Amino acid sequence: MTDIAASPAKPVVVILSEAAASLGRRIATDIGGELHGAAARVEEADLRFASAKDHVQALFAAGRPIVAVMASGALIRLLAPLLSDKHTEPPVLAVAEDGCSVVPLLGGHHGANHLARKIASALGAHAAITTAGDLKFGVALDQPPEGYVLANPDKAKAVMAELVAGTGARLEGASATWLTHSRLSFQQEARVTLSVTDQQKTAGELELVYHPKTLVLGMGCERHAKPEEAIALAEEALAKGGFARESLAAICSIDLKADETAIHAVAAHFRVPARFFTAATLEAEAPRLKNPSEVVFAEVGCHGVAEGAALAAVGAAGELVVEKIKSKGATAAIARAADIVEPDAIGRARGTLFVVGIGPGSDGWRSPEVSRMVQASTDLVGYSLYLDLLGPLADGKTRHDFDLGKEEARVVHAMELAGQGKTVALVCSGDAGIYAMATLVFELFDKGGITDAASRIEVQVSPGISALQAAAARIGAPLGHDFCTISLSDLLTPWEHIQRRVKAAGEGDFVIAFYNPVSMKRRTQLAYARDELLKYRPATTPVILATNLGREGENVRTVPLGELNVDDVDMLTVVVVGSSESRTVTTGDGKTWVYTPRGYSGKADSGMKGNEA
Repeated sequence: MTDIAASPAKPVVVILSEAAASLGRRIATDIGGELHGAAARVEEADLRFASAKDHVQALFAAGRPIVAVMASGALIRLLAPLLSDKHTEPPVLAVAEDGCSVVPLLGGHHGANHLARKIASALGAHAAITTAGDLKFGVALDQPPEGYVLANPDKAKAVMAELVAGTGARLEGASATWLTHSRLSFQQEARVTLSVTDQQKTAGELELVYHPKTLVLGMGCERHAKPEEAIALAEEALAKGGFARESLAAICSIDLKADETAIHAVAAHFRVPARFFTAATLEAEAPRLKNPSEVVFAEVGCHGVAEGAALAAVGAAGELVVEKIKSKGATAAIARAADIVEPDAIGRARGTLFVVGIGPGSDGWRSPEVSRMVQASTDLVGYSLYLDLLGPLADGKTRHDFDLGKEEARVVHAMELAGQGKTVALVCSGDAGIYAMATLVFELFDKGGITDAASRIEVQVSPGISALQAAAARIGAPLGHDFCTISLSDLLTPWEHIQRRVKAAGEGDFVIAFYNPVSMKRRTQLAYARDELLKYRPATTPVILATNLGREGENVRTVPLGELNVDDVDMLTVVVVGSSESRTVTTGDGKTWVYTPRGYSGKADSGMKGNEA
């Protein structure tokens, strides 16, 4: 399962001024990071903070890579109290405010040097690398390139010391151009050994073992197979071939299993992606299968899932190295590629749909989780105004703009995009689950109308500040006691049902938030609601009219229920009608607030039980 809310390895670009915003956003885009800015000086960022010291220290403590557009001395002083163990410190880099230099300060061999080179390349800047091995040999042995894993990093320091002192190295196993193209001196009888192998191996005293990601585990399973059974079978397949788990590049299966918990549990166990192929693609591998099955063909349209998926992933130059093995409810096989396997280039991912509420639109009222989800997405789907409100957060994303009134088409499009293996954010204003798109997503799962691929996507819903909450916060605390929401739109709800709900809310003396109070063609429903509620509560009952909450043109005002004029309300206004207990109070600064007492009528607050503090 994709867990964007807990992504500690995602780099953070920290800026302290609006002047650094453009550079910071460019760096964040280039390295796939988040932009965090000082709230007092930065208008737009994925996250804004009050104290630079507290925020940078919190990021460091959480293990987040930090790229700060600021003076290196200032950054060092901020982090100095936390420096203790260089083996656990995350990468920390300082970037000059003019973008001319990138300086890795901490964690050089834990990603900082790599980040420095990447940023410098993008900016046309100088990467101030100072670690000895990188300078002398042009390679960081304790930080191999993507596609290789160092099995024994604890030995790297001793090996590097020998090499810097002038000792040569012996290369064993598979070829690795990143080593052979370095400035290392290779000697057949050297004391230092650099081994490249996909086999399990115990390293010698002066030996570094690198596992190339050339293996793919193909798996098939019954519907709702037990995750622990699938994991055990996968481990058995690796052990049968004597393979190192670090050499696994991906777990692959047929696309009918894209939503199978057991397959994703195996991928999570080995911390590799899961990828899926169509039955036709797997059937093309039938001539290479060692254990073809007519039974499997009859069920899913190909003669083998485990072997077929493994072979499809490694390509024509690859080979099957562990034939299909079985457990009660699963099958597994392993294939080896001729070169490093790039998971993004094989099959397709399950696809993820983030259904996000961005609140009223301003970044200050958008949750960090929503910002992370949008940042992680490849595609954004939504009403054009809502996508515009994302500002720089939408940069680099593929936009799919829809007009109002095309809600179901919008949701279907988002789900189908995710069904293609993309990571999609379906963007809603307010809260995604309150009169918004989250409901339609699950309705389509329930009633159909989407492809099989779209029906197997992963969905995560993240809350946003609703118009109801925003209006209440701006005017005080009208939701201090029982309340309800009613949409006055009769496009999807019969008018007689709406009338019944308004009457029931009036009789129940609820505070009521009216969504969709009017439209260009619909002007009578709000007038009906006003007249009906006047039967149950005083004409002086406060009514809050809140328009453009949290964005330019915001207007929040209060009128008595008896004086509510429908012409004062438009499509961007939420209407909150107080209960018979709701009151107004004017504070010393002359501002009038609306609140609804927490206690029931005639009872003191101290007599209430179960109230929240």
